[in-house]
This record gives sequence, structure tokens and C-alpha cells, in this order.
Amino acid sequence: MRLIVVVGARPNFIKVGPLMPALAAAGFDAHIAHTGQHYDATMSDVFFTDLDIPEPTWFLGVGSGTHAVQTGKAMMALEELFMAETPDAVMVVGDVNSTLAGALAASKLHIPVVHLEAGLRSGDMSMPEEINRLVADQLSAMHLTPAREADENLVAEGVDRERIHFVGNIMAESVLRNLERIEGRDVATNHGLEAGAYVLVTIHRPENTDHPERLAAIAAAFAATELPVLFPAHPRTRPLLSSAGITADAGVHVVDPVGYLDMLALQRDAAAIVTDSGGVQEESCMVGTPCVTVRRNTERGITVEVGANRVVAAETDAIIAGLAEALASARDWQRPERWDAEVAARVVAALEGGVIQLDGVC
Repeated sequence: MRLIVVVGARPNFIKVGPLMPALAAAGFDAHIAHTGQHYDATMSDVFFTDLDIPEPTWFLGVGSGTHAVQTGKAMMALEELFMAETPDAVMVVGDVNSTLAGALAASKLHIPVVHLEAGLRSGDMSMPEEINRLVADQLSAMHLTPAREADENLVAEGVDRERIHFVGNIMAESVLRNLERIEGRDVATNHGLEAGAYVLVTIHRPENTDHPERLAAIAAAFAATELPVLFPAHPRTRPLLSSAGITADAGVHVVDPVGYLDMLALQRDAAAIVTDSGGVQEESCMVGTPCVTVRRNTERGITVEVGANRVVAAETDAIIAGLAEALASARDWQRPERWDAEVAARVVAALEGGVIQLDGVC
């Protein structure tokens, strides 16, 4: 099978890390198309280096823009690529704009779409990622799901069970395969912090950063914690932080984004994590660090079910309470089902079974 794997942003790179060597070992002619949705070194290149991912065969240079601009430019570039390369199938990953663009471009050319991390739902249509998930899944011929609840979401939306394959969480496999590589990696000390004695923060979603009152509430919660706060800031977020009071004077160390391995080490060594990232919710669950998710909801409900995560509103008191609960937690949760080191192997097995073309397509 000739397969083009579409990636565009940090979460995608992490997920294809364990997958690409598994596809190669199984004899698939698989190549990466990088849309360039995340395009600078700190958000793109460093992940390919850290994860030892093969260089993308194609870099499309889409860059930033509104959701429509970014999706449209990626769709146009991918359509041209798919027409020239005529793959047997296209794999899209996760829920970013590149995922939607890949699914739209491939399906309009009658190329089967395989969705890795299918079926996750937050139930919140104000999230651009929720729209991307819903549309990509309706266009996909094969759905590779990370949790059993994702299977049920797809069935409820009319997807045939024969198209659904519960393979597990590929993000979890990436964490497990890299834990040995971060042994002895003391990133916290480089920032003047002690392992187990700081809170790690990632806040970047527009639902938080584009609302000054929410960002100010988050800042007030950080100022109230007795532990120092380390905040590797997303490029679009950093200019907004100082105006909200997220500064070193308030006990928050704002630093540039870090590579995957350094971030994994920081998550492992933190006392707790505060985030609005889907991927960080999963990674914290795997490394055993309790997480507080500052969002209205989460599509990673399984992390809450097992006790690794709690979802709180962007309100100072709610964040303080959630953080207190996280810091007091026993860290004894069980990893979710099939969040293991065999996910890529299950993906390969599903692909080897053949991709069933959507009805009406010759």
C-alpha cells in the first residue's frame, strides 16, 4: 500500500513518531506530507529530531492564518500533491486544521481516508478542533480509535462498526518509547527549579488566551500557589501574558517552547500540571503527574475517569481548588486500556486488513 501521512502541528509529529518505523517494517510505502501549519524550529523541526522521525517527503509551507485561510491553503496544496502521487490511501492524524484539509482533499479525489485518533468528542462546537473531528470522521473510510468511548461516538453518528478499529492511543506509545531516553535528563534544574517542587503550565487555546478576564483569572491562580510555576509559552500566547499579570514577579517563569524530550522530562518531574492542551492531558496521565485542565470540557474524558485529570473553569477559585486536589492526589491511577507500546502494531494490522472504500466510490 502506498500511503501518504499528513501532519501539520506538534501533536501530529508526536503521534507519527512510533508509527512510521512500524509502517516501514511492515513493507508499507509510507511518506510524510508536512503542511507547515507549525513551521518554526521550536514547534516543528525539534520534534522531528527528538523523535527520530523520517524527514517529510513533502513540506508544503502553508504557514499561519485564520482557520479558513490555513485550511484552504493546506487543502489546495494537498490536492495538488495527491493528484500527482495517487496514493492508495491518505492518513490524517488528530484534529488540527491540516487533518481537516487532508480529509477534504483526499475524499474529493476518491482516495480513502484513514483517521488516526478518530471518534474523540468534546460536545463543544465552539472548538475548531471539534468541527475538524466531526467532518474528518464523516469523510473517513477507516477509523483508528484511541478509546472505547470513541467507538461508541462514531457508531452513534452512523459509522459502520466494520470501519472502526480500537487500536489504542498512539500518543501513549510515543511516551512509553521515550521514557528511557529521558532518564537522567534534568531539565527543571536548567530553569532553576527542583524536581517535584514546581507546577508546569501550558495555556494556549483561544477560549482562554483571547479573553483577558479568563487569562487574568488564570494568572491570579498562579500567583496564589506556593510553588514556582514554569510556563513554556506558545508563540501566539506570549505577547498576551504580561498584560494579564503572568510575570516572573508573580512567580511565573515564562520560557520559550521546549522540545518533546525536554517537555516530557518537565512533565515527569512536575508536582502538577495545569494545561488546556489535549496532548498534555494524555502525556501527564502516562508519566504519572496529576493534571488540571482549564477548559469548559474535554474530549479526553478517559483521563478524568481514571483519576489522572480534573477539568475546571477558567476561574481563579476553581483553578486553585483543582490544583490543590491534584497536588494531594495519590498518583495511583491505572493507565487506560490499550495505552501501551503496541498501538502502532495494531494500526499496521488494521491497514493490512484492507481499507474499505466508502459507498458509491469506484
